[in-house]
Formats: sequence, structure tokens, C-alpha cells
Amino acid sequence: MALRTLGSLGPLAGKRVLVRCDLNVPLRDGRITDDGRVRASLPTLNMLIDQGARVVVCSHLGRPDGAPDEKYSLAPVAQRLSELLGKPVAFARDTVGESAHEAVAALEDGDVAVLENLRFQPGETAKDDAERRAFAAELADLADAFVSDGFGVVHRKQASVFDVADLLPSAAGLLIEKELDVLDRLTENPERPYTVVLGGSKVSDKLGVIEHLLPRVDRLLVGGGMMFTFLAAEGHRVGKSLLEEDQLDTVRRYVEDARARGVELVLPVDAVVAASFAADADHVVAPVSAIEETPFGADGLGLDIGPDTAALFADLVADSRTVFWNGPMGVFEMPAFAAGTRRVAEALTKVSGLSVVGGGDSAAAVRQLGFADDRFGHISTGGGASLEFLEGKKLPGLEVLGWQA
Repeated sequence: MALRTLGSLGPLAGKRVLVRCDLNVPLRDGRITDDGRVRASLPTLNMLIDQGARVVVCSHLGRPDGAPDEKYSLAPVAQRLSELLGKPVAFARDTVGESAHEAVAALEDGDVAVLENLRFQPGETAKDDAERRAFAAELADLADAFVSDGFGVVHRKQASVFDVADLLPSAAGLLIEKELDVLDRLTENPERPYTVVLGGSKVSDKLGVIEHLLPRVDRLLVGGGMMFTFLAAEGHRVGKSLLEEDQLDTVRRYVEDARARGVELVLPVDAVVAASFAADADHVVAPVSAIEETPFGADGLGLDIGPDTAALFADLVADSRTVFWNGPMGVFEMPAFAAGTRRVAEALTKVSGLSVVGGGDSAAAVRQLGFADDRFGHISTGGGASLEFLEGKKLPGLEVLGWQA
């Protein structure tokens, strides 16, 4: 059975439509620092508004552990959504209680309301099927139909992602359609050369995607904290850099597999090595063979790929027709260790084919470093969901909508 899309729901004028978005935006002192996920929800919401639906938006924000917590309130998100839609957006002070029912009852055709944080309710993430289903039934009571458009959570079997879709007439929104189209292009007959760039802290977070993509790619470039486990597996001493010793044998197996398949597995040739994990730490550039020969000795830790590596990676990326990038090349939040990530991001903007920034920290990095979204082919809204898709895993939030891998 194919993925059910918005057209399968029929006319929606006058109907209450519950939309599961992923509005899990970063906040600082109650202000949104990156509204990318809010903007990504607009096409679906505007389509429903234009059809005359009564739109009820729900989402999680942060990890409030099943109880109300003001610092995780969606109130700032509702305000930003109102600004972006150019119309008033009602805000319910609870999720399925009196305020939610009043807000929904007051909606006219084309109006929008936002419910308070789903994760203020323990049933949203409950492992117990009955508890989760009971909360989903309360959500379903607010609507006549359900649209799932929070791609960043489709890998979770949660009440607002899985169970509600089973209780109401349901379909995928435009964002999920777009994400799946892009990810399908990364796995089925991608244009070549096809390069995957992986960074971030841990190899263990990327094991599945490495294994699943090795047979499909031409080049695999490894940076970020995970590069030190690869370098250690190759015999280099890495000081106090992030190292997963329990993954060394697995990494060696991947290196051998890449070689056997003719995949170009490219590791850094130099690194920015610092005296400590701090924005103002003393730091030097060193070849990867001499990380412990810097002034910091065995206490040095690598916090970014070096300039020669950045140039090498940039050339390989710019020469590709398809690129998937997940995970920054260094501690981009600290200006002294952001150069590698910036250079790779710049190279992605020059790809003549499909360039995909794989959500999560990568998306945050390109925006923090000043790159506009439209300079890339696609910025995914779901880091974890994107990786699980590329690993070939079953995603319950998609399967309940009829999608099959």
C-alpha cells in the first residue's frame, strides 16, 4: 500500500484537522533561535487553511518528562507561527483539557490553534500501549481527520505519531512527502559521484547508516568527533580526543569493506588540536600522525578537522552529483573550531546535483554559520529519522500511513 497523502482525505472545508508538526525548536530565554522547523511546516498548514479546514496543530518541545514545565511551553512557537502565517493563531494552555476543547470549538473555517506541548502528558511517550492509546483517543476527540507532518518524529511509536493516525482518517503532509522523495533519491539510483559526509560525536550513532550506505556510495568522508575512532583504528594516537574503543574492531571492518567494494573512504589528514574543551583554549593544527606531538602532548584533544582536510573534503564534495551530509566536522558552536564545518557547508552549496543537509546538528550548524536554507538542495527536518530511513529501518509513523520500505 502506498503512502496516503492529503488528497486521500477528501474535502476538508469545515472539518477539524489535527496536524502533528515537529516544532521542537531551540529556545534561549524564551526566544526561538532557529525557526527552521516552524517554517518547514508552513506549506501543509497553508494548504489546509486554503481548503477551509479548522487546523489544530500539535507538537512536542524538549523533554519535559510528562509534566507541565513553563520553559518547554509552545507559546513562543504559536506566536512565531502567527507571524509567519500572517494571521492570528489561538493557543491552548493545555493539550487535551478544557482550554484545548475551548480553543478548537472556537475555530472557524481556515483558523488555526496550537495545543500545548504534547510531552506535558505522560501518555504521549508511554511504553505501555494502553496508556499511549488512551491519550491518543483524547487527542483524536479534538478532530475529524489527522495529518502527520512531523518528519523528525516518524521513527517514534508515540501517541501523536502512531496511534492517532490509526484512530482517525489520516494522511502524510507535504513536508513528509518532500522528505521521503529526497531520501528515496539518496538510496535509489542516485546521480554519481555519490558522496556521504559523516561527522558528529560518535561512530556508534552512525553504525547502521554506514553499513547500509557503503554498498551504494562512491565516497565516504569521515570528520567530527567520530573521526578519532577511525584514526585510532588505523594506528594513530589521538590524545584525549573522543574515542570509542569498543568500536575499533567494527570500524576496521568498515574500512576493509569499503576497500573491497571500491568505495573511497577518506579520513582527515590533519586536525585542530586544543589544550582543553573551551572556546578560548590554546590550539594548533597538527597532522593526524602527530596529534600527541603538539605542545599539549597526550592531553591534547582534536576539536575540528584541519585546513588541509577541509580543502580535501570540499574538493570531493564540490565534484559530486549527490551529497548527503550528517554531522558537523568540529565543535562549530565555538568559532575557533568551526572552520571545517563552514568549509564543507560552502562546498555543498556548489554541488550541481542534489545536496542534502541531514538535519539535527548539521542543520543548526549551517544556519548558525550564516548559510541560507535555499543554498542547499534540501535541509532535512529529522536527523534521527533521516538516519533510520537510510539504515533501512521500519519507521512506525510512516507505516501507519501506508508507507512500505
